[in-house]
Amino acid sequence: MRRDEGKNGSKNYEGGSDRDRGVSRIGSGGRRRAGKVCSAAGTILIVAVILLCSMLVLPGMLGFHMYHVVSGSMEPAIPVGSLLYVQGGEPEDVEEDAVIAFYGALEDAGIITHRVVKNNVVSGTFFTKGDANEKEDPEPVPYDNYIGSVVLTVPYMGLVLTIMTSLEGKMAAALVVGIGVVLNLIGGKIGDKWSEKSFTK
Repeated sequence: MRRDEGKNGSKNYEGGSDRDRGVSRIGSGGRRRAGKVCSAAGTILIVAVILLCSMLVLPGMLGFHMYHVVSGSMEPAIPVGSLLYVQGGEPEDVEEDAVIAFYGALEDAGIITHRVVKNNVVSGTFFTKGDANEKEDPEPVPYDNYIGSVVLTVPYMGLVLTIMTSLEGKMAAALVVGIGVVLNLIGGKIGDKWSEKSFTK
């Protein structure tokens, strides 16, 4: 590199100053980081929607029933808003202290989740009680009302997945996926431009 001194005593360097080149390098690095951030954010949004959808679809394919808890009769073991995974089976095999889901009345199809106090195989009925209730349920539960036993509880996820199954929830999920795709495209374009400039310097 050659240095010339002008009449005014200033110093000029061929090829530009280190400060100029430093600014260029910092700018390129910033664009590269921005591209990575956009791509990562887009991927996270898409993966989050896929995971939430899989919590609904996959268990159903494996034979599980899923329910959203809307009352506090089983608190604190099962908080309001929890997502329940219920697996069917033979009612005779249900043990005491198991939590089961059953129809409160076959006519109205209301579903209750309570703990088994006693399984009377002879009469074909369950005696049940909610953990938060002082007394047992007034009526025994016939085997015909039995749906299955609770095998997994996910606190606070019931409301989220219930919203996702609604029309508004499906539209919101599609929107989030669309935003994720756009962010990935933007991140890819920024990365391509940074690569082109790196090779042409």
